[in-house]
Amino acid sequence: MESHIVRSTVNQLFRASLSVLMLSTAPHLGHAQAPAGPATPPLAAPEWAYPNSPTHKQVPPPVDFHRPSKNFDTPIGIFEGQSDIGSALVLGSASYDASTKEYTINSAGYNIWYTRDEFRYLWKKMSGDVSLAADIIYPDPNGYGDRKVVLVIRQNLDDDSKEIMAAEHGAGMIHLAQRPDKGLTMKDMQFRFGGSMAGVHAKRIGIEKHGDSVALFISLTGEPMHQFGPPMTLRFEESFYVGIGFCSHFPDKSDTVVVGNVLLANAAGKVQ
Repeated sequence: MESHIVRSTVNQLFRASLSVLMLSTAPHLGHAQAPAGPATPPLAAPEWAYPNSPTHKQVPPPVDFHRPSKNFDTPIGIFEGQSDIGSALVLGSASYDASTKEYTINSAGYNIWYTRDEFRYLWKKMSGDVSLAADIIYPDPNGYGDRKVVLVIRQNLDDDSKEIMAAEHGAGMIHLAQRPDKGLTMKDMQFRFGGSMAGVHAKRIGIEKHGDSVALFISLTGEPMHQFGPPMTLRFEESFYVGIGFCSHFPDKSDTVVVGNVLLANAAGKVQ
């Protein structure tokens, strides 16, 4: 009889302990959770940086507006390093497929223009004469018409560096352009092949530096590369940066270009 009473008492105590344990670990459904702390607001793109539209016009940045570039000494293909020139609000990226010899570049960036730039840049430090050429492929053929891929020589990696570039826009325009010195406004010679009106895009573009003379080369449909238009003159201090880059033309939205069969030679007259 006593053992029965003891067992009954133990069972009651066990059930009571289990109930206390369940209450202590169950969610407190009757109590509201503490509100989360304020989220860190994302950086906002300045109004001047948005591209042209029926209701908006992109204008030059304020003269004192700069962002330090983010530089990565990470080799990729034939290039020694990469940079997000001007540090667009969306971090850029790049990859290289050795089997196809193609670089895929993802980048935001309000522009490569005016007095400062924002773009992903794959570069190599060089001196002397240079030949650079590449095939250009836009995976999204219907993307923004003013996005542009560039073959560019820059004095340094600052956002307002002296530079000269050959550019192909999403809508087909090609130009040779230069920023004559640090912080100055870009100047260019534009060549329009119809773009969205005729669907004409150059298959391959090139740039050649011979002393202080820099010329644009193109192949519209796969024919041999040929110089197009007169050269520009710009003197660089040695050494300088040479490479390929891309910007979406949107300050806070990334896009993609594929750059293939890149030729980079430390001599003039090698573009092909």
